Amino acid sequence: MQHRQLSELVNMGSPEAVLAEGQVILKLISPEFEVTPVAAAFRSVVSLYEGNRPGYHACNTEYHDLRHITDTFLAMARLIHGGILEGNTLTHRGIVLGLIATLLHDTGYIQDESDLEGTGAKYTTQHVRRSMDFLKRHASDYGFSEEDVRDGRDMILCTDLSVDIAKIEFSSRETELLGKMLGAADLLAQMADRTYLCKLLFLYHEFREGRVGDYENEVDLLRKTVGFFDFIGHRLETALGSIHRFVIPHFASRWGIHADMYGEAIEKQKIYLKKILEDSDVDPRDHLRREGMVTRVWKKYGKK
Repeated sequence: MQHRQLSELVNMGSPEAVLAEGQVILKLISPEFEVTPVAAAFRSVVSLYEGNRPGYHACNTEYHDLRHITDTFLAMARLIHGGILEGNTLTHRGIVLGLIATLLHDTGYIQDESDLEGTGAKYTTQHVRRSMDFLKRHASDYGFSEEDVRDGRDMILCTDLSVDIAKIEFSSRETELLGKMLGAADLLAQMADRTYLCKLLFLYHEFREGRVGDYENEVDLLRKTVGFFDFIGHRLETALGSIHRFVIPHFASRWGIHADMYGEAIEKQKIYLKKILEDSDVDPRDHLRREGMVTRVWKKYGKK
């Protein structure tokens, strides 16, 4: 019998469903795990992204959106659980800090209320540092000490694809492990999302506003993403120390599924992308139909 697909395990379109699953995982780690700080931070970040936090606009980047944050949060929780099952020791403090750093890792795209020009996409090349600064600026909201801020910032830095993680001076092995978990969770969450290929069209427009890359148009980004799959695979295996393997013991323990469900989902995306790019006479975007996302892109930017 075939096991379920990753997208069938949890309703990823519901932040509350994601939080509930995250709390289940934390209780699997320890029945006495105090989940309140994580739940409070999760709801605070949802409020921020929805535009209900004073001093900030709602998130207006449609690739780096709230769904990406909740996807990454759950991937991080799964990696933490799997890592512990594999014999790694993680403290309550480290787990909480790692999960909150995950929730804040893309806050650099959020504009403050005085910023009225363009969208948060203009900060694409600066967003990691801005996210690190957001954590520092709001440290008291999460009860963070100076040490927490230092370690949380280092964890977020691991999501920057231009950074050599080997050169980060982590304060401890635990912080390094959690940082690599966050770097892996960020990538797994994006590329295993069932709407990933559709969302790439939004990413093209974020890159265009942020002046990133030399993509000619949406389809050009799709074509160049084929090579990106290989780049990310190499990064997961090398710079991130094959941390992604920790999802396997998690899925076995939580769902009785002995498989790398993220890897399977990502491989299916890669195969489908190659397939729709094979026929040069057909616009590959016509094959991207999930959740009406491509129609939303074209209504906003036009079909070019």
